[in-house]
Amino acid sequence: MKKTQVLLLFLNIVLFSFTEANSQNKQKSNSPLFSNFTYQGNDQVYKDNPLKSDEFYTPILQGCYPDPAITRKGDDYYMVCSSFAMFPGVPIFHSKDLVNWTDLGGVLNNVEEFNPHDTGISAGVYAPGITYNPHNDTFYMIVTAFTGNMGNIIVKTKDPKKGWGSPIKLGFGGIDPSIFFDDNGKGYIVHNDAPDKGKELYNGHRVIKIWEYDVQNDKVISGSDKIIVDGGVDLSKKPIWIEAPHLYKKDGKYFLMCAEGGTGGNHSEVIFKSDSPKGPFIPAPSNPILTQRYFGRDRKNKVDWAGHADLVKGPGDKYYGVFLAVRPNEKNRVNTGRETFILPVDWSGEFPVFENGLIPLEPKLKMPKGVTENKTGKDGFFPNGNFTFQDNFTSEKLDNRWIGLRGPREKFITVTKKGLQINPFDTNIKDLKPTSTLFYRQQHNSFSFTTTVDFKPKSDKELAGVVALQNEGANYVFGITKKANDYYVVLQKNHKARRDEKTASTIIASTKIDLKKPLQLQMKANGDDYTFSYSTNGTDFNNVGGTVSGDILSTDVAGGFTGCLLGLYATGSNDAQPE
Repeated sequence: MKKTQVLLLFLNIVLFSFTEANSQNKQKSNSPLFSNFTYQGNDQVYKDNPLKSDEFYTPILQGCYPDPAITRKGDDYYMVCSSFAMFPGVPIFHSKDLVNWTDLGGVLNNVEEFNPHDTGISAGVYAPGITYNPHNDTFYMIVTAFTGNMGNIIVKTKDPKKGWGSPIKLGFGGIDPSIFFDDNGKGYIVHNDAPDKGKELYNGHRVIKIWEYDVQNDKVISGSDKIIVDGGVDLSKKPIWIEAPHLYKKDGKYFLMCAEGGTGGNHSEVIFKSDSPKGPFIPAPSNPILTQRYFGRDRKNKVDWAGHADLVKGPGDKYYGVFLAVRPNEKNRVNTGRETFILPVDWSGEFPVFENGLIPLEPKLKMPKGVTENKTGKDGFFPNGNFTFQDNFTSEKLDNRWIGLRGPREKFITVTKKGLQINPFDTNIKDLKPTSTLFYRQQHNSFSFTTTVDFKPKSDKELAGVVALQNEGANYVFGITKKANDYYVVLQKNHKARRDEKTASTIIASTKIDLKKPLQLQMKANGDDYTFSYSTNGTDFNNVGGTVSGDILSTDVAGGFTGCLLGLYATGSNDAQPE
């Protein structure tokens, strides 16, 4: 074959591959245009507790940002959280003062290397650890990946703001790994695991293991593993789910901090001490050092499920701890999911104790020593409290708070001068596949979520609108579709009577509409009460379906580990048929 023929063949293959990839990512049908987006939080707790000039709110990350881990290099703090099947994986934040945080996006942002395309929303990756190693000036992020046969993986970088290296698979099982570097540069990994075969004593019996880590070759040293905690603080009391371990060194002693009690109402944080990283570890007599499990169910401004913590030395050499907790609504439902909180930590004695972590948690704290300005929500810093987030989708870079599910958002979005075009996949919101949905975490118990949609469906298989989603089997769909020659807005509820049953779909209501111009769609919540409305003039909103319960959007009802996600949704496989 001549060189010119080979070249033409190669060009044809490249062109075909590009066209094929483009056809998969771009529209399969009509593409809606979203614009004029507004999310507004309206929680009473923030109205009742205005900030003074030297205060800030906790949680510092509202919405589904659970399992925080934190590290420090100089004056730079980096914090990571779980993301499950959201994409990109493992959100990461940066701060100079523990108050004002910048959203850096996600650590695992290459779908060729991390692809949760076929997993349930609560799979993917969770319980990351992040550690700075001063001996080689390198940051390590370690996490368990429940997708693609990855298992426990580690990624590295010299600068978290500039991206991370490729995942390195580690040869051990279990979950919740974290990495620790001793003063001599030696590395160790601790993690949750099952007891040795045949030694499980009860349901929820777990152990903490340690491995020596080969820093030069980035692998655990075979045969170096050892169980350092069996069951928890007191095995005779049958403690459950000892997990999320972190190792620290202070005054020549080693401290192992873990979560205990499961990640629900009995959640807590406990601490152990040893002369060696390999133990034996002796529990503190003051355990737990953080919990909310002892207080009345109906207390005001309730914060619950506190645990899964990590410590860092903050401004003025004062210790702080980040941890997960929840803020249930008036019916004790957990729609905002597990969020990231912070408390100062008193480590003046032998063991650390979270300050005010054993009394009902308050919504605000004094800023760390030397921190003079609360910039949350300003100058690009992540907001908290009650805030408004608006987006016309006209900037070149989409805000990091917008995420995909089971795949990158870039596969289905196109930014135009008029707004954001969502190119619909032939997948439904209920499918265990990537869907063409741009998600934003619900960050308040009371909120409004409003957007303008320019869309004229060509068939009943096409729908564009908004969704409130706890998981693939528990969600509400509210959108524009077609029946015969007429256009409709339709509200569909997808849910399971029991978690092990198939998803049942119910049309709550539908309304015929005149689609002469773009429509505004709105979701609102007032605690457990959710409403869905539309407007043809941008002012007067018409309710569809009355008030519906947010029960199916709650973690403790629907199961799993995520909070509610609010989405801009388009599909070429609609099954929400107007009645």
